[in-house]
Amino acid sequence: MPDGTVKQLGPLTGTRVWTVPGRAGRPLFTPRHDVAVLAPGEERRLCAFCEGRYLETTPEKARLVGPDFAEIRRVPAAQLSDTTARFRRFGNLFEIVSAEYWRENHGFRQPSEVVQWAERYLADPVGHEHIRALAAIRAQASGETQSLEEAALDLVGGSHDVIVARRHVVEGARTDDDLCSSGRLTPDEHAAYIAFTVRSLAEIAAAQPHAAYISVFQNWLRPAGASFDHLHKQLVAVDEAGPQIDRELRMLASDHELYQHAIADMSVREGLVVAATDGAVAFAGVGHRYPAFEVYSTSSANLPAEHSASEVRAVSDLLHALHAATGHQVPTNEEWHYRPPGASWPMPWRVVLKWRISTPAGFEGGTKIYVNTIDPWALRDRAVTRLRELREAGALAPGIRIGDECAPDDARLRYAESA
Repeated sequence: MPDGTVKQLGPLTGTRVWTVPGRAGRPLFTPRHDVAVLAPGEERRLCAFCEGRYLETTPEKARLVGPDFAEIRRVPAAQLSDTTARFRRFGNLFEIVSAEYWRENHGFRQPSEVVQWAERYLADPVGHEHIRALAAIRAQASGETQSLEEAALDLVGGSHDVIVARRHVVEGARTDDDLCSSGRLTPDEHAAYIAFTVRSLAEIAAAQPHAAYISVFQNWLRPAGASFDHLHKQLVAVDEAGPQIDRELRMLASDHELYQHAIADMSVREGLVVAATDGAVAFAGVGHRYPAFEVYSTSSANLPAEHSASEVRAVSDLLHALHAATGHQVPTNEEWHYRPPGASWPMPWRVVLKWRISTPAGFEGGTKIYVNTIDPWALRDRAVTRLRELREAGALAPGIRIGDECAPDDARLRYAESA
């Protein structure tokens, strides 16, 4: 507009967003005023996800250990402290879609392998006490009690998992606000985190035959919806893909290369390409309620588990770079999008990283026009500048092309080539 207002329309969502001049200089985060100095050893016990409090989470489905991130599965309660988990996977104590949901609405029953695991866990005295304590917490919250056998089966066989990183704060932190975010992992750590999540997604989909989709997301910091300021992702099985995916599938029916035409080509044309690797490309997103980056895999594969290890790493390296450029004090949501198994049309794997730096209020609720304080071009320029600084400091994975180093072919999406 003549006064500098930028009006955006989300190409996939139809969301209307305005960026008004003069609001882009607002701070991205509010500094904490309750910062506490850490006592010796306290960094290991700051929340229920910390490594000093393993028994406060549900039975562990898998963990990654050692310098090569070797995977150990179903660690008994008595052996949880025998190794140091660099990443852990376990069921959410308070599920969004519960085990009871699948049992009562779909008639789902756990396979014998899971039943036997629950029985073994209860047979161990440490495991028995672990289940008893967790069952008591859930009963107090819900007002309903279960037998320990029922509780154990639901806790080990649920379809809402959490993947937690080891560190709450960075190594050597002196205060409890020196948090270890995705961007403060090393590129190799982040790659292991992403690959672990991809494998877990496939396992949940295989274990829950009534699931239509597995929602994968990461809420970083409490303003973005996190219960703990400790790095973790969540994976939730749902029995419908949701209206946004339904909308995109309808759009794909008339244009199989929708994402190429509506997102990638538009981003190249408008100068919104942020960075690329050999296998992924990042754009400054258009039409998001919050400033957002979109990381697209350029592989011909659709589902994350169909990607090769190098293709998963390409997405991880680019996503890690954007988290690092964002900074650990900015609340963010990370959302994964991909083709639901069995969907009629091809869809690429993409990850959206949103900066939760504003709170929609009465204006947005009444008009369904959202005010985003940073327009896509300013977001792109800010990210490019910071990415170059991080690369110079050696904080990024090698092989990332930034800003004008990217060629038009970097934005070629190949997800529909096999359709």
